[in-house]
Amino acid sequence: QVQLVESGGGLVAAGGSLRLSCAASGIFGGGIDTLGWYRQAPGKQRELVAAITAGGTTNYADSVKGRFTISRDNTKITVYLQMNSLQPEDTAVYYCNAEVKYSSRTTNRYWGQGTQVTVSS
Repeated sequence: QVQLVESGGGLVAAGGSLRLSCAASGIFGGGIDTLGWYRQAPGKQRELVAAITAGGTTNYADSVKGRFTISRDNTKITVYLQMNSLQPEDTAVYYCNAEVKYSSRTTNRYWGQGTQVTVSS
């Protein structure tokens, strides 16, 4: 069973930094393609924050460009999100997402349990 375990959330003052980590395990018979971070603030839809493909191509939401950096360690099957210059509007539950490709026709997506990030003004 695929499991994604996130860590690194917490409370930080505006302008501060946090680093989120997400470790994947239980992946058998497939390979991880894209890893991503999403967030959901109260009363809002879940949105993509950043994603990174197996080849290292990254994609960021406009609201975090220049402040957040996504990276991955394929040997540890871990994805990171370095968040700098945090603002109160970054407050949300952050979710890790993994796309696991089992065949040319089958790709499954898995989610972590979420980690709370709160930025005080």
